[in-house]
Amino acid sequence: MLKIGCCGFPCAKEKYYKTFSVVELQNTFYTIPKLTLLEKYRASAPVNFEFTIKAPQFITHPATSPTYRRANIELKNPDRYGYFKPTKEVRKIWEIVLEEAETLKAQVIVFQSPASFQPTATNIKNLNLFFNQIERKDLKLIWEPRGKWEPKLIAELCSDLNLIDCVDPFLRAPTYGKFLYLRLHGGKGYRKKYSDEELKKLIELTKGKDGYIMFNNIHMFDDAQKLNDFIGKR
Repeated sequence: MLKIGCCGFPCAKEKYYKTFSVVELQNTFYTIPKLTLLEKYRASAPVNFEFTIKAPQFITHPATSPTYRRANIELKNPDRYGYFKPTKEVRKIWEIVLEEAETLKAQVIVFQSPASFQPTATNIKNLNLFFNQIERKDLKLIWEPRGKWEPKLIAELCSDLNLIDCVDPFLRAPTYGKFLYLRLHGGKGYRKKYSDEELKKLIELTKGKDGYIMFNNIHMFDDAQKLNDFIGKR
């Protein structure tokens, strides 16, 4: 089965819950939200509604990333964060993610590495150390590599580390596994509104597959709703 939703809430939560069955939380990436806030999310959502979590930038992105401006957290040793570094600081952030997942009853964590995270020997070593050492608790771990990663290397790492290769299907095909986690970014500036033809092509590309189709463009609500409608009419 495919679940369709958005990366973040593009409208009031009450309206969103009535329209979709899943959302990928974005505030978990920029900062560390209080568990009381996540408890409110869980309590206000329908019982069968699903939250997926975008992993904190403190795991994936260096402190020099402009996204840290939204963190609202003062880091004592900023050079010890990001790029999956084998530090106690990064491990502590992962422990927080596990608490978030338990609070939300989330089953999926999305790691988006920045384009600056290149396939160097050090970065590949850090990926291996991180994913081999963390406690997983049966979570599905999704990796969206940006930058100059060759599909063959992505497939090898996903196979070795039991990760799901996250892609925008209009940019490249997934390299590993049958389970899908697709993030549609809408091109430059997230401005693209997907045409009926593109959405129908997406249905064909994902026919018979299980997973998630998550829209991350400006028109995410309308595009996701239209895709839902198309699938419902098949």
